[in-house]
Amino acid sequence: MRHFGHIAPEVRQRLFHREPAAFTADSPARLLSAALGATLYSPATRPRLADDIVKQAGNGVVSMVLCLEDSIDDADVVAGEENLVRQLTDLAARPGAEPPLLFIRVRAPEQIPDLVGRLGPAVRLLSGFVLPKFTEERGIPFLEALTAAENAGGRRLFAMPVLESPELLYRESRVDTLEGIARAVGKYRDRVLALRLGVTDFCSSYGLRRAPDMTAYDVQIVASVIADVVNMLGRADGTGFTVTGPVWEYFRVSERMFKPQLRQSPFLQVQAVELREKLIEHAMDGLLREISLDQANGLLGKTCIHPSHVLPVHALSVVSHEEFSDAQDILRPERGGGGVLRSAYTNKMNEVKPHRAWAERTLLRAEAFGVAHEDVGFVELLAAGIPG
Repeated sequence: MRHFGHIAPEVRQRLFHREPAAFTADSPARLLSAALGATLYSPATRPRLADDIVKQAGNGVVSMVLCLEDSIDDADVVAGEENLVRQLTDLAARPGAEPPLLFIRVRAPEQIPDLVGRLGPAVRLLSGFVLPKFTEERGIPFLEALTAAENAGGRRLFAMPVLESPELLYRESRVDTLEGIARAVGKYRDRVLALRLGVTDFCSSYGLRRAPDMTAYDVQIVASVIADVVNMLGRADGTGFTVTGPVWEYFRVSERMFKPQLRQSPFLQVQAVELREKLIEHAMDGLLREISLDQANGLLGKTCIHPSHVLPVHALSVVSHEEFSDAQDILRPERGGGGVLRSAYTNKMNEVKPHRAWAERTLLRAEAFGVAHEDVGFVELLAAGIPG
């Protein structure tokens, strides 16, 4: 698989100065963590889950989470497990099927070895598990269960802990909680692919819900947690992890909402179309601003609950030609001693030592998402990726 692999090769050549690298579920963790991109969540109870996975892969999704936790009712867990095993077994039997990186979000540690055992040979489709409400105390049993399941199944399995517990949000317990999380994920570093932020749970602790014109960074309680998580767990000194961006809750308004109006009169038809376009633009604008702020604050990738969010995340993750040029200049071997140089675009100064970590992260992102041609921007990348 590769990002933008669903579009024609000749289109990719027109868009990219350097195309995204191909990767598989067995690629190095460093590349996979950067390449997660827009991780699309889907309830494990969906009756045509295998077909959904194939469809989303064909639309450019490279990572999915099949959820047995908050997205389904407590009473549906057993049925969800049965459906998940049945659907993945069906998918594994399909010749030539190339699913995205697949993760299962579980509720309890004992689900991990149980599901791995029930999947049998179909476990080869699985890249790992998402671990909810992660703290040191609650997280260690999940990580131990993951390790045991990996050893029993003979398949490399990654963990993606979700940082969403009240202990992490509350000021009086935040530092202790973060230090505990750091100990837990540090002990199992080779198993942890990325850390995910559960901002919806943070907001729920205070009865908050951000509007579509507000990003997570406009909610100061949430922004402070993101800053502290990146501060302690996202460092670029070799101790940090990939931290992914929070979910965006809003998506495009369905045309069906406006069909009654479209039947009433030409005047109302125009009003309905204009309203729909404004609502779409409104929701998309907030998403785009939040993706940009994610990246500015050290986050990479994003939790997504709607397919329409995937392409914007991926398009904004592509490295611009200017960024690539700066990163290459900073990392040239002859620059090892430091110094300051004017950028090739002659619009900024690149300081070799302070910008080195940024340059290394940028080249890793370039490997995962590619480098756009000098005259190609977000709009062209987004338009080219839209199916059909």
